[in-house]
Amino acid sequence: MQCIISAVFTARDQELMTQAIELAREAAAAGEVPVGCVIELDGEVIGRGANSTVRDSDPTAHAEMIALREAAAKFGDHRLEGARLFVTIEPCLMCLGAILLARITDVYYGADEPKFGAVSSRFTLAEHERLHKVIFHGGLMADEAKELLAEFFERLRAGDAE
Repeated sequence: MQCIISAVFTARDQELMTQAIELAREAAAAGEVPVGCVIELDGEVIGRGANSTVRDSDPTAHAEMIALREAAAKFGDHRLEGARLFVTIEPCLMCLGAILLARITDVYYGADEPKFGAVSSRFTLAEHERLHKVIFHGGLMADEAKELLAEFFERLRAGDAE
């Protein structure tokens, strides 16, 4: 696997990450940790997800997992080769595992996740040579993603978020 941090991003990359950030905002408004995810295949968005672990009482209801389920159902296959995944925060171990199993080609993420990040921040599972090859593009609209997280946790500490 290859991890590219602060790569040059296209207008389409930014458009898709903007959609993921909007999903993260919706998650925050619902009292969820603000993470959003969009999956594109052949120029079409085939999966969207926003964190819903609290609402669903489901520890696997991360934005990436929800988007992967929707994409696989829409595409009609659990293998999503050629797909690009856009997520506001660096994927965790669980989500990275699902990304690998789905055979996603490229993952674009915004902010690093120092507590649970599995690409480059906390764990480096993405570097294991025997796994499916994925190219990771970190830092896309990272400031916006970090700001959403900071605002959410500030409100949570103040008792304003559920």
